[in-house]
Amino acid sequence: MKSPEKVKKYIVNWLKEYLVNSKQKGFVVGVSGGIDSALTSTLCALTEFPVHAIEMPIHQNKNEISRSKDHIKWLTSNHENVKSFSHSLTNVFDTFKDEIEIERRGKLDLLSLANTRARLRMATLYYFAGSYKCIVAGTGNKVEDFGVGFYTKYGDGGVDISPIADLIKSEVFSLASHLNIIKSILTTKPTDGLWDDGRTDEDQIGASYKDLEKAMELIERKIPDNNLTEKEVKTRKIYQKLNSQNKHKMLPIPVCNIPKKYL
Repeated sequence: MKSPEKVKKYIVNWLKEYLVNSKQKGFVVGVSGGIDSALTSTLCALTEFPVHAIEMPIHQNKNEISRSKDHIKWLTSNHENVKSFSHSLTNVFDTFKDEIEIERRGKLDLLSLANTRARLRMATLYYFAGSYKCIVAGTGNKVEDFGVGFYTKYGDGGVDISPIADLIKSEVFSLASHLNIIKSILTTKPTDGLWDDGRTDEDQIGASYKDLEKAMELIERKIPDNNLTEKEVKTRKIYQKLNSQNKHKMLPIPVCNIPKKYL
C-alpha cells in the first residue's frame, strides 16, 4: 500500500459522511479476534462517533476469544467513544441445533450449521443497531466479498456499509499494521470462526490469500493460461470456481419483472 495514512483518512471521512447523511448516531461492529473486524472497528473508532464493539462467541476457540478481548481492550483504552459488549450465543445456537437435530433425525448439514452461527450474529448486531440507532459496519474485504464470495449470505454479508471491501487482504494487513493493531491479530492466520476444529480461511478455500490476489490480478489483466505457472493456473481455477458458485451472494436479488400488459 503506497499511502496507508491517506487511505485511513479517506475511509474515516467516508464513514463520517455516510453516518451523518444516514441520520443515525454511530456504528455497530462485530469483533471476532480477526484482522478484518479489528481494522473495521478501529476505523469506525477514528470517526469519533459512538462505536459499539460486540463479541458474540459460539463455542469459540479460546485463542480467538483472547484476541478479541485484547483488541477491544486496546480499542477502548485508545478511544473514549468505543463501548464493548460480550454476549455468548452458544446456548441459542445449541438450542437451535437440538431442535433441527430432532427434525432431521441426527442428519445435520455441517456447512448449514456453520452459516447459522453467522446469521445468529447478524441478527444480534441488528438488534443493537436498532436499539442504539446505529448502522452495522461490515468487515468483509475485496477478495472475500467480490472475488471468491467467502462469506455467509445474510450472515456476515448482512450489513449496512462495507468500509474495507475495496481492500485486498494484503492491504488490510498493511493498513492494520499502520494503525498499530495488536501483534497477535496481525500474526494470526485468518479464520471465520464458524467451525469447532479451528480450520483457517485458507484451509477452507484451498489457496492462500496471496495466491488468490494474484489470480484476481491475472484475470483482470486477461493473462492466458499458457503464460502462467502450474500453481497460478491451479489457483485461478479455484478462484473461478468459487466466484461462479458464489455469484448469487454478490449479485442483487433476482426480481421477477412481470410484463406491464399483465398488470
